[in-house]
Formats: sequence, C-alpha cells, structure tokens
Amino acid sequence: MMKVGIIGAGRIGKVHGESIANHLKGAEVAAMADPCWTGDSRAWAKSMEIPVLDDYHEILRDPSVDAVLICSSTQTHAPISIEAIRSGKHVFCEKPISHDLSEIKAVMQELEKHPVKYQVGFNRRFDHNFHAVRQAVADGRVGDIHIVKITSRDPDCPPISYVRVSGGLFMDMMIHDFDMVRYLTASDVKEVYVNAAVLVDPEIGRAGDVDTAIVTMRLSNGALAVIDNSRRAVYGYDQRAEVFGSIGQVAVENDLPSNAVVSTANGVTAEKPLHFFLERYMNAYAAEIGEFLNAIRDDEPVPVSANDGLQAVLIAVAANRSMAEHRPVKLSEIRF
Repeated sequence: MMKVGIIGAGRIGKVHGESIANHLKGAEVAAMADPCWTGDSRAWAKSMEIPVLDDYHEILRDPSVDAVLICSSTQTHAPISIEAIRSGKHVFCEKPISHDLSEIKAVMQELEKHPVKYQVGFNRRFDHNFHAVRQAVADGRVGDIHIVKITSRDPDCPPISYVRVSGGLFMDMMIHDFDMVRYLTASDVKEVYVNAAVLVDPEIGRAGDVDTAIVTMRLSNGALAVIDNSRRAVYGYDQRAEVFGSIGQVAVENDLPSNAVVSTANGVTAEKPLHFFLERYMNAYAAEIGEFLNAIRDDEPVPVSANDGLQAVLIAVAANRSMAEHRPVKLSEIRF
C-alpha cells in the first residue's frame, strides 16, 4: 500500500483525497496538512478518515510517506517542492509550479540532485476526449498538423479576491490550454500573439486582469494554433478542441449529462455542457494521480514533467508580454 500525504486542504486537495480513497486501489492518504483548517474541512477529513495536521513538515519527516501532493496556494508550490524533493519524497505539484521562472528553475535544479519523481498537475491531459485527440494525432490519422483550435470558457467569473492573486487569465486559466496545445501536437510553442479585453466584468479590469482573450501561436513543427478564453459562458463549461491536418481532422465537443436531443414543433434542444471542472474532469483527476503512482511503482518517467510545467509558464509569460506590448513575442525572448 503506497502512502500519500496531501499538503493543502482546499478544494483541489479534497478532490485528490476523494480520488485516492474512491478510485485508486493500492494507495491511501496517510495525512493531510493545512495551517488554516476550517470546521467544514475538518469534518470532511473526518468523514474520509484522513488524519489532519497543521504542519506539513510532519508529512515530510514521516518515513512511511512515499509521495506528497502539493495542493496549497501557488506561492508555496516551489518552496514546498524543494523541501519535499530534499526529503526524498516523490512529488505531485498542482499547476503552476510557480509564477516566477527562477523558482521553477530552482526546482528543476533540485530534481537533478535527487532521484525522485516529480509530476505537474495538468489534469486535462488525462481527460478521455483530449486523450482521444492526442491518440488520433499520434497515429497519423490527421497527417501533418496545420491548425489547432482550443476553446475554453468558464461558466462564471471567479471572485475578485481570487482574480487579484491568481496571476491573471494567462497564468491561471489559459495555462491549461497552453499545455493542451503542446500535448495534442507533441510540439513546442515558438511565438505568441494576444488580443484581450474586459468584456464580462469591469471589476476584473480594475483588478488588473482581462476576462476575454484570443491567443494565436506558431509551433516548432510549423503548425498554427489559436485559443479562445472567456471567464463567462452562460450555457456552462465550454471545453472543445480540434486538430486539422494534411489528410484529415479530429475534434471533440463538450461532455453533456446525456446525448439526448429533443425535437418538437417548437425547435430542437439538447443538454447544456456539464457545469464546471469538478463535474467535467473528476475522472481525469483520478487518472493523473493513478499515472503518477504507477510511475513511482514501475520506476518510469512521469507523464507530465517539470519541463512541461516550465513550458506552460513560459508561454503565459510571453502572452502577458504580448498583451502589454501589442506585438508577437517569441519564447526565445524570455530570459530567466
């Protein structure tokens, strides 16, 4: 039985706790640590029979713990990663490793010194739809890739208090789509150009962010990619992708509660998309932790490396620069 410690008892920590308990055999949550436990969180942990700790260092010092999941606030990801690596624990770190490229570099340098596994939490790679797109591309069924299109729209805006500390649309929300472009194409991004606006909530603009954006990219394999994001899609969580190539295309639509379509004299109606990421990606969260644990057991490379985490943040940094300077930005311009 592999023992896992979870650092951070917020929403994503609970998601992983439930995934391990309900979907993954051969693993258990040894403890969960958070310095700011609420009554509801303690009650949840008790219901899951998970021991609670205030100090995450107790998890790092526990020789029976094989791996840690870092699900705390973003500014803690890199320093806790380094501590965990030095303690000899295998590490799963939620995205992003850091908003600061020098901190990511420090984590990667630490990994060169210690033989532990380190996986970054880009859960969408493990979604059944996007995996099917990747497989079709890898099998050569679309030929040479020409165009990639990704749509990602949330059902509603996050609280302004969150927007202020999120790192912005590109680092917080679109970073998943940056990673998805690399995953679907097995190609790196060379250049980024941004058009962005505040069209949904003026408070987001006053907080220094945007809520609507279109990003175009040139990839190292010659293909072009376009991503559109919005913080509010009134019909639900909109998650679609298409890869178009020299001999065909592959595309996936939204997951729906059912595929029933009702046709009457008044019109044709279908279900709205699943409402948000917990409904849409719960199985993907379980799958990514399962793959992480398998990599530990089998001593195989993790499916999402620290370099994958770095590349997504590099693209986000380039996107922010493009928006600020109103020009295409090459990733080779980003120094750290």
